[in-house]
Amino acid sequence: MTLDDFRRLSFREIGKWPLAPKIILLTLVVLFIVALGAFFDWKDQWDTLQTAEAQEVKLKDQFKEKKAKAINYDLYVQQLAEVEQSFGALVKQLPNRSEIDALLTDINQAGLGRGLQFDLFRPAPQERMADFYAELPISIKITGNYHDIGAFASDVAALPRIVTLNDLQIGNDKGTLTMDAVAKTFRYLDEEEMAKQRAAAKGTKGKK
Repeated sequence: MTLDDFRRLSFREIGKWPLAPKIILLTLVVLFIVALGAFFDWKDQWDTLQTAEAQEVKLKDQFKEKKAKAINYDLYVQQLAEVEQSFGALVKQLPNRSEIDALLTDINQAGLGRGLQFDLFRPAPQERMADFYAELPISIKITGNYHDIGAFASDVAALPRIVTLNDLQIGNDKGTLTMDAVAKTFRYLDEEEMAKQRAAAKGTKGKK
């Protein structure tokens, strides 16, 4: 059929149409119905499907992540045990409150044992508190020769408890050295002190 033949067709006589126009019309009607269904009904279902597919991808990623953790669980447990062991070893290097006086004596003896003269050895009047430890700064001033001062620093580093030398200032007076420094030692807090620190931290956050 030609285009003119299609133009001469009348919808009032649709039953008399040839087969080809009927098939074309039926196809257009079906497409129109499908389009209406897609717009009014299937669109929401399509959006739901897209959301579900995105959720599926997210859940698959979570599953892979959790599966990897499950596979490496024993390794994580071992690493945690190693961390706790290392942390425990470090904590043991922090003296408790009763051992501070002995540690101060050790620092003093480390200098005297090297023949150094203490012109100043003054612990701070108050400790600086942290989460689980307290820091005690000690202002020191010692006089001696280069090798003895170096040996003193080495002896302090070798103490079984943690002691650091900070803010070093060294002066030279005709071959005699003078070293000003702040030695810092640390101790771990007992349960009562840590409870006070936690309470103080909560109080500070509450005020903010």
